[in-house]
Amino acid sequence: MSSDIDELIEKYRQARGGLIPLLQETQELKGFLSRETLEKIASGMNLSLAKVVGVATFYHQFHLEPRGKYIIRVCMGTACHVRGAADILAAMEKELGVRVGDTTPDLTFTLEQVACLGACGLAPVIMINEDTHGKLTPDQVPEILAKYRQKTAVIH
Repeated sequence: MSSDIDELIEKYRQARGGLIPLLQETQELKGFLSRETLEKIASGMNLSLAKVVGVATFYHQFHLEPRGKYIIRVCMGTACHVRGAADILAAMEKELGVRVGDTTPDLTFTLEQVACLGACGLAPVIMINEDTHGKLTPDQVPEILAKYRQKTAVIH
């Protein structure tokens, strides 16, 4: 996999503004940007580590820690908030045993809260990767998560 990163560095080394697409493709390849990876990119691009880390931490799209296979986004927009999104979020935290922004130790789930998912008619709503789940109640959370846990168990 290291040679893949070397190839990406070579692809973007001379490109003006190449750091961001390099970080994007590297993260897609590895799942997140480890310190070791950032050091390799800095060296390969002839940039300071501070510059590379600065870019990676400035943009929300980059992740410096491993993330779960399933990214759970809980909408906290106005419609969702009014219809109980905080209770959905609390149920998620309880069921997963993690807080917002954290990933389960088995790397199955990462829990995030977002300002709006644009599905106000389904409030309260969550997205798990590309799947939308709407008109939720806290008691539905364990069943929804169980389906994704089952998918993961079948894969292993």
